[in-house]
Amino acid sequence: MHLGLFLLAAGHHAGGWRFPGAESGTENFELISRIARTAEDAKFDMVFFGDRLVTSKDSHPSMITRPDPLIVLAMLAAQTRRIGLAATASTTYSDPFTLARAFASVDLLSRGRAAWNIVTTVQDGSGNFSRQHHPEPEERYAIAQEFVEVVRGLWRSWDTDPYVRDKERGIYVDTDKLHTLNHVGTYFQVKGPLNVTRSAQGEPVLIQAGSSGPGQQLGARYAEVIFTAQQDLQAAQDFYTALKQQVRAAGRDAAQVKVMPGLMPIVGATSAEARDKLAQLQAFTDQSKAHYMLSAELDFDLTGYDLDAPVPALPVDGTTFSRRKLLLKLASDKQLTLRQLYHHVASSRGHQVVAGTAEQIADHMQHWVDAGAADGFNIMPAYFPGGFEEFTQQVVPILQERGQFRHDYSGTTLREHLGLAHRG
Repeated sequence: MHLGLFLLAAGHHAGGWRFPGAESGTENFELISRIARTAEDAKFDMVFFGDRLVTSKDSHPSMITRPDPLIVLAMLAAQTRRIGLAATASTTYSDPFTLARAFASVDLLSRGRAAWNIVTTVQDGSGNFSRQHHPEPEERYAIAQEFVEVVRGLWRSWDTDPYVRDKERGIYVDTDKLHTLNHVGTYFQVKGPLNVTRSAQGEPVLIQAGSSGPGQQLGARYAEVIFTAQQDLQAAQDFYTALKQQVRAAGRDAAQVKVMPGLMPIVGATSAEARDKLAQLQAFTDQSKAHYMLSAELDFDLTGYDLDAPVPALPVDGTTFSRRKLLLKLASDKQLTLRQLYHHVASSRGHQVVAGTAEQIADHMQHWVDAGAADGFNIMPAYFPGGFEEFTQQVVPILQERGQFRHDYSGTTLREHLGLAHRG
């Protein structure tokens, strides 16, 4: 199976930074580097950094401050050797040429280990980007499709190995290997070519994290890794099967698209110890943040709603934010109040939480992969570094012993780790 580390330096649980022994700080770059090297020592496919473009006093502790993830990737490119380096960047609030250049540069710096997580950005960031309005979902996905086409075209500005460096003839580069894009579309006009050449893996890996209908369509057309939030096995199997079918319908090889749900492991020496640890984390949750965090995760203003009343029926249609659908289904299935749903959101933002022994967590992961629900997982530790070290020291060796995970890297690029085709 494939394993990624979703690195939030304050921990994924809203109360994780308060756990005894936890370290935190999105500006604590020594901690971030140490965690990334721990993931590399455990032979993870990649370390992943999400992004948010808006913040407030009520934001999740790991999201209230957030350095530019691409700058963090550049730092880690010099401090790691084999692990893949992935980051989120928005198609709604970015420029295709600038983004293509930045990711291509990180790909070169890391010798072929970069990946871009494509998001359309649900939260309104217009006020930070001199925009008049935040596009509606349908338009955001139309922008995203053209944006990705432009970025891929720019990454292909150069054929492989264009440098000649012939001092006798005075030829530095083979200009026959340079191609101008000349893109003129609905949203972007980009001449090109890009002034960054290809890396050892050809071009960065494309990741997509939206599970709505339009999100799945975008992922099926372009993505090579799909990050998703799934709560139960049947729903995960249904998503996996439908996504792979869409990939094939788009004329692509379904084996070249890896589905990796988020997973928060809570490791204990016994099941009871793991449950107690989760309960302790829940006790650290700040109740005053409930309305804001629920509103952000459901993309609906819940200010003033009674936290101890049942979760209200919110509108759902084909373009609804996928996280809203997932959380509303969870609330309906378990008959949750808003406060109870908030505790789920504060713990993992809708991703599955598995609390148990190392053996039980390994069993769960293997079962999901064997049952056709996942190709691997995006690991989301509740707190750092202990919550992650427990996973790498206790769960990973079990997966390795069972032949479910690598003992060592067999390649040097992220595409090789993931079993993806070279782009050249």
